[in-house]
Amino acid sequence: MAKNPPGLPGSFAQKHPIVVNSIIIIAVAVLGLLILYFAIAIFTKHGRTDKVPGVENMSYTSAIELLHDHGFQVDIRDSLYKDEVRPGFVIEQFPKAGSIVKPGRKIFLYINAVHPKEVVIDDDNHPMEDALKSFSFRSGMAKLQELGFKNVRVVKVLGDNDCIVKILANGVPVKKMQKVPVNASIVVQVYDGQLAAIRDSLQNEELIANHEQRMADDSYYDPSYSSAPQYDPSASHSTSSTSSSSASSSSSSSEPEEEEIEYY
Repeated sequence: MAKNPPGLPGSFAQKHPIVVNSIIIIAVAVLGLLILYFAIAIFTKHGRTDKVPGVENMSYTSAIELLHDHGFQVDIRDSLYKDEVRPGFVIEQFPKAGSIVKPGRKIFLYINAVHPKEVVIDDDNHPMEDALKSFSFRSGMAKLQELGFKNVRVVKVLGDNDCIVKILANGVPVKKMQKVPVNASIVVQVYDGQLAAIRDSLQNEELIANHEQRMADDSYYDPSYSSAPQYDPSASHSTSSTSSSSASSSSSSSEPEEEEIEYY
């Protein structure tokens, strides 16, 4: 086989195979990076942007149609319930209206539920008992607030502590394990803690009344309260002295005047 003359490429590749292979690798890498760059630009729509339309306070169907018309995708992130928003309407969106994003981006919507959320006030597995019965007032109110109840009214009933008597939702007693809508009107009946004081007050009044009655009964036998004449020795002695004096006077009057009797 004839050898390549000096200065030809074949002779360079034969003399410097490492350099030639390095050049080929670098060229392939550069070409791959260029292909990757243009591919990413095509798929990510590099340099292209779009403005997100506002769909809050719009119905769910209208919001989806508007976003699809602008080339966006839609995802329902969560379903909430607010009294001030009509059921089935958009409460919040992300990204917000007016945001500059890539075309075709997914828009997350938070929809107001058609029906209010229902929760279990007391999950103790005794469905025949009243919910939160014997709970302290503070812990019961904290639980109702945590569950999302807004319309809560407290009614005090006579009792000797501050425990809850029963819970009423829209006028109906709530049992354990029972689901209640969060927009229900809740009435919390709780003891006022005044029974002990009232009981003590009644006992004091009863003691006072018994004491007054006993004093009245004792005064019936008090001689000072009797209208009958009572025996008084000093008065008897005085009466007898008066009688004897009268007798002496009468006897002396029957005797002659010159005869006088003197007592020493």
